[in-house]
Amino acid sequence: MIRTFLLAGAALASLAACVSPPAAAPKAAVKVYTLDCGRMQLNDADGFADDGSMRGVSRALVNPCFLIRHPSGDLMWDTGFPEALADLPNGLDPPGFDAHIVMARKVTAQLNDLGLKPADIEFVSFSHRHADHVGNGNVFAGSTWIVDKDERDAMFSAAARGDAQSFGAYSALENARTTPIEGDAVHDVFGDGSVTIHQAPGHTPGHCVLLVKTGGGARVLLTGDMWHLAESREKRLVPRFNFDRAMTLASMDKVEALARSENARIVRQHVPEDVATLPAFPAALE
Repeated sequence: MIRTFLLAGAALASLAACVSPPAAAPKAAVKVYTLDCGRMQLNDADGFADDGSMRGVSRALVNPCFLIRHPSGDLMWDTGFPEALADLPNGLDPPGFDAHIVMARKVTAQLNDLGLKPADIEFVSFSHRHADHVGNGNVFAGSTWIVDKDERDAMFSAAARGDAQSFGAYSALENARTTPIEGDAVHDVFGDGSVTIHQAPGHTPGHCVLLVKTGGGARVLLTGDMWHLAESREKRLVPRFNFDRAMTLASMDKVEALARSENARIVRQHVPEDVATLPAFPAALE
């Protein structure tokens, strides 16, 4: 009897050795495209630091949009200045703001280079509600809008509606298909952990950042307006116009901790040297 059991065990062991272990699930082929959604020459950066340290300092800022391509769909993260700006050959000097803004090409034209139309984009989300990030919101009103509930409330408040020009750039989103982010929840866009939205309020009530893990192993943290200037991150500069200073500083700590825990590269979205580390469109970070 014992010999029979030993022989049966040996046979099972031999069979197991011949069966290959289950293959690991392939990583999602996530790619990040960086679109040029405007540039700004800031003549006086005083408003971007409430300690007065940037008074009289000029800076050239970039304003990218990001297309995140995933096998399950596409996400547009931020939409830049209104693309009508590309029709102004000399750019724009916005009233009440000491800066000059230009846009080389329309967002829709850049998507067309990839064989895409706005109607092809499944999801749209913004780091926050300011005009340089939601300027083409209406263009993507056919997409599902992923938005922090506090941010959405601010975008459709009476005060926001009173700013007809800014409100008009995204007003069609009021009736768009919407996925709200409530509380402190992390939103997993595609359900596999590759593209996640993390709340980082302070600049606005519902400011968020985006963590992307590409199929090739790159990890980037697209941080919206967490830090506007090259000096902002190291010096923990808080803009004068932020919604809440204490919340801003707490969110800076949160985003830094997230970058460390995920071994992710922080991209300060308005800082030219950060954006220049990403592949130039139409190439993608893979």
